[in-house]
Amino acid sequence: MKTLTVREAREGLSHPDQMFADADEVLVMNRGEPVARILPVVPRRKIRSLRAFLESQPMQAVPSEALLAEDREERS
Repeated sequence: MKTLTVREAREGLSHPDQMFADADEVLVMNRGEPVARILPVVPRRKIRSLRAFLESQPMQAVPSEALLAEDREERS
């Protein structure tokens, strides 16, 4: 963990890629007390497209109207 003062952080924010490249976490201190913690960005999980999801679903062999009619006949 890298520790910076508020002044160092303020001066370094003009080039954050250099400032935070080697550290996984940066703690910003003000008069010896921590005031901020800068963490790396966690990559987002990729979400499948709706089209890909729908294509992966199995198609129903029997139409739903036939299933509903069969169910209603069984209840009578």
